[in-house]
Amino acid sequence: MSVTSTRVEGRTRLRELPSVDRLAAAIVDETSPATATSVARAVLAERRRELLAGATDEVDLIDRLRARCAPSLRRVLNATGVLIHTNLGRAPLSAAAVLALTETARGYSNLEFELDSGRRGERAQHVRELLQELTGAQDALVVNNGAAAVLLAVAAVASTERPVIVSRGQLVEIGGGFRIPEVVAQAGAPLIEIGTTNRTRLRDYTAALAKSPDAVLLRVHQSNFRTVGFVEDVGIDSLCALGAVVIDDIGSGALSREVIAFAEEPSASRSVAAGASLVCFSADKLLGGPQAGILVGESGAVAACAQHPLARALRVGRLPLAALAATLALYRDPARAAREIPVLAMLTIDQESLRERADRLAQATGGTVIESSAQVGGGALPLLELTGPVVRLEPSEGNPLALAARLRLGDPPLIPRVADGGVLLDPRTLAEDELEPAAGVVRAAMRDDRTGS
Repeated sequence: MSVTSTRVEGRTRLRELPSVDRLAAAIVDETSPATATSVARAVLAERRRELLAGATDEVDLIDRLRARCAPSLRRVLNATGVLIHTNLGRAPLSAAAVLALTETARGYSNLEFELDSGRRGERAQHVRELLQELTGAQDALVVNNGAAAVLLAVAAVASTERPVIVSRGQLVEIGGGFRIPEVVAQAGAPLIEIGTTNRTRLRDYTAALAKSPDAVLLRVHQSNFRTVGFVEDVGIDSLCALGAVVIDDIGSGALSREVIAFAEEPSASRSVAAGASLVCFSADKLLGGPQAGILVGESGAVAACAQHPLARALRVGRLPLAALAATLALYRDPARAAREIPVLAMLTIDQESLRERADRLAQATGGTVIESSAQVGGGALPLLELTGPVVRLEPSEGNPLALAARLRLGDPPLIPRVADGGVLLDPRTLAEDELEPAAGVVRAAMRDDRTGS
C-alpha cells in the first residue's frame, strides 16, 4: 500500500471515531464529567495522530480511556523473591513509618519551625538526635538519596586543589550507570587512583598522601559485587589512623547488628568510632526506610555539607523525612525493629513460617511447592542466597512468559519470577495480607491461560 493510500485510509477511519461526549459517556459513572471529558479528548487526539501516521490496528478506546484514568504509579505484589527490588520501589515501609508519613501528609507540619521558640528551624533536627544516638556521631544530615550523600560529602570537603584518593577496587558503578569517578568529577575534585582492582595496601595510601598531603580519602563499599580470592584492602581503622579526612561510603545502611546476615556489612557506628569525618549510607536498602541518603560524622564536616550550595538542591522532603524518623525510632529496640521493619522481617523469617505461607499459596492456586532461593537485591549482600520454599505454576501452553504477563496485568499486579520453564511465586516477599490477593490474581490469570483469552 502506498503512503498516499495509507493516509487516505487513515482520514477515512478518522470519521469513524466517536465524539468526545460519546466516548466520555462510557466512564462518566466512574469519575467526574469534567475528568471524563478531559481524558476522552486526550485519547481521541492520540488516536487521530496514530491514524494519520498510518496505524491500521484495532483499538478499544474505552479500555484506553480507563487505562489513562488509572494512576500510573500503583502498588504491586512482589513475588520475585528480591527483597530490595529497585524497579519495585526498594524497601517497603513499616506500619509505623506509613502512619508517620500519612499524619505528616494530611496537614501542615513543623518541618522547619521550632515550636518552643517560634523561630525558623532546620529539617535535619527531626532525625539528628536519633542518628546521633544510633551511630555515636557528633552530627547528622539527610539528603534525597545515597548517591546524593556521596556527592555532597565530596563536594563539601574536597576541591579542585584538594584531590580525592580512591582504591581502584572501589571505583564501582551503581544502578543506572552512575560511576564513582563521575560523582567525584561532578564534585569538582581531581581523582587519584591507587592500588589495583584486587589489591590495595596501606602503603598505596601513604605514598599518595606524601604527594598530596591535603587529599581526602574516599572508601566506597562494593555494594553490588564482591572481589574474592587474591584480594587485599585497607580497613577503616587503618585509614583513619593516617590523619587525613576520610569519607566512608558504607552503601546499604545496615544499622541492625542483630541480623546475622549483616555480620560482614560495614557499620556506621564502627566507622564513626574509627574517626571517619563523614559516613554516607542509604535509608531505603538494608535500613528499611524511605528513599534518602544519610550523612553522619564530625560536626565540622557535617556543617560543611549543610552549608554547601548543593545541600539545597539535594535536600529531602517532609514525607520521606517523617518516614525515616519513624523507621530510625524502631531501631532503639532491635527486637522490635526485626519484627516490624519489612526488610529485616523478610531476612529473619524462619523456614517453618515460609513453608506455611507457601503451602497456603499453593493450595489456593493449584501450584506446587519447591525449593529455590531469594536475593536481597538493591546492591546489597550480593553473595547471600536465601533458600526456602516457593510456589511453582505450570502454564497450560508451556509459555511461562505469557502467564507472567497475565499476572503483571492483574488487579493488583502480581510480579513473579520466571525460571526453568515455570512461573515462581516467592512467599518471602509477600506479606501475610497479600497472600489471598495474590492467589486471586493467579486464579484469574490461570483461567485466561487455559482459555487463551
